[in-house]
Amino acid sequence: MAIGLTPYLQFPGTAREALEFYRAVLGGELSTMTFAEGMGAEDETQDLIMHSSLYVDRGLHLMASDHDPGQQPGGSPTLALSSSDGDPEEDARLERCWDALTEGAEIQEPLATAPWGDRFGMLTDRFGVTWMVNISVASGD
Repeated sequence: MAIGLTPYLQFPGTAREALEFYRAVLGGELSTMTFAEGMGAEDETQDLIMHSSLYVDRGLHLMASDHDPGQQPGGSPTLALSSSDGDPEEDARLERCWDALTEGAEIQEPLATAPWGDRFGMLTDRFGVTWMVNISVASGD
């Protein structure tokens, strides 16, 4: 398996509509999770998309979410680096990527175990690009 670099788009409450449109245009398999499903939210964010993923043929993968209503989205997409199956070589490579990206970066979420079990971190690099790194935990770990 190879490390993936996936565009992660953020929308102002229109992620579901956008991803359904992209699925209609590109085809593929769409999965979504609302803030209520993922975090148990019971406020105005409960029906917004916490995470969605559109897998399209030929290796195209697009992910998206709605941003917090109190936030303004950035002018560029967030880039998500992820491993797929807990392969130790991939994990080590992603660790090195994370370490390199932290130089001069603003770290929003330190690389740590996330509620979904993988190791996750988020930062904005010194050039203003936001990165999410997700290191999958192999089954049985």
